[in-house]
Amino acid sequence: MSSEIPIITLDGPSGVGKGTICLRVARATGFHILDSGSLYRLVGLLAGRRKLTLEAPIAPEVLAQLSEITKNIDVSYVEANGQLSIQLAGEEVGELIRDEAVAALASKVAAIPEVRSALLARQRAFAEAPGLVADGRDMGTAIFPKAGVKIFLTASAEERAKRRYKQLIEKGTDANLAALVADLKERDERDMKRSASPLMAADDARIIDTSEMSIDAVAREVMELVAERYDI
Repeated sequence: MSSEIPIITLDGPSGVGKGTICLRVARATGFHILDSGSLYRLVGLLAGRRKLTLEAPIAPEVLAQLSEITKNIDVSYVEANGQLSIQLAGEEVGELIRDEAVAALASKVAAIPEVRSALLARQRAFAEAPGLVADGRDMGTAIFPKAGVKIFLTASAEERAKRRYKQLIEKGTDANLAALVADLKERDERDMKRSASPLMAADDARIIDTSEMSIDAVAREVMELVAERYDI
């Protein structure tokens, strides 16, 4: 990873809009994208397909399988119809890994130090010219601590649950708002209290509360920060 490569990090809890903002910033700058959350979701998806038990304490044989899964993820990101398409060995899994069950598995594997360690170098390798927009939970703290622009997006669990509820209903999927709120709060607590790279804003990150903001407004504020730093 070269320190001269422009890097923008977008951290924050689940459902805060990081992916949408990341795609908009990448489109405006021409930078590459790292959807770090998708990496953990992919590990979670594959762990689920293998029916691995992810409750602590993690069995040695499970850790071995997780290590093998992590090292061999064949992932690529392609923009399609204004959306980020996530390809796993040629299989489009963007919608699949957004399933609530997969998201829960992702949060569990993300709390395992061995998984985070295995993904560290892989994530940093995404930093290539002309630049990188990286979204996740610890991009500005653990993965790219020297990033030129660090942003931490936040919003209340209730607001994030409403957004997710609306998305699910529009897709014709049954959803329970109260259950979504409870799930987000549980996931937030697990992410903030984990020993490995807990969810937190970097000391030098700009914190943006998106609870009362539109996506357009958030994107404008982020791009203003990017333009100030990188003269874009």
